[in-house]
Amino acid sequence: MSSEDRDPFKILISCILSLRTQDKTTGEASRRLFRMAQTPEALSKLAVEKIQKAIYPVGFYRVKARRIKDLGGKIVENYRGKVPDTIEELLTLKGVGRKTANLVVTLGYDKPGICVDTHVHRITNRWGLIKTKNPAQTESALREILPVRYWKKLNGYLVAFGQGVCKPISPLCSRCKIRAFCARVGVGRSR
Repeated sequence: MSSEDRDPFKILISCILSLRTQDKTTGEASRRLFRMAQTPEALSKLAVEKIQKAIYPVGFYRVKARRIKDLGGKIVENYRGKVPDTIEELLTLKGVGRKTANLVVTLGYDKPGICVDTHVHRITNRWGLIKTKNPAQTESALREILPVRYWKKLNGYLVAFGQGVCKPISPLCSRCKIRAFCARVGVGRSR
């Protein structure tokens, strides 16, 4: 991963753009936006309409354009232009949830964190490793039982596993190399 890929500001903004948007669309929109603004200060000075044009067609692009412009201003105003490096501080920023905060600290600052998306939540519950109702509870439960050395890598592994094998509906249990260890919680039908 290059230092460009580890820029906490770019990670934060790309995460916000990615919500309800396909990866390819997010990547293209992020590149267009970062050609215009490489820093929170530069972003805060852009007109909302210009941001909207750059990030279209990401989902909810109008709302996201206003939100990321405001984020740029808040980061400049409250943090001297530097994206906060703790989950707690990141969560004080409007539009930043736990998954995004964890991604920023793990990818941008190389600190421990557990990024819980739908795959991590579904798979760890399906395995019977934990029993939680939502991603926030999943993150908390995993922090209690997983050694810190696995926190940063977990999301990457389980996203790929969840997309390829442990699918939400009709998982490919016959191809799963860890089936013997899986409780298969909630699996009604599999292939």
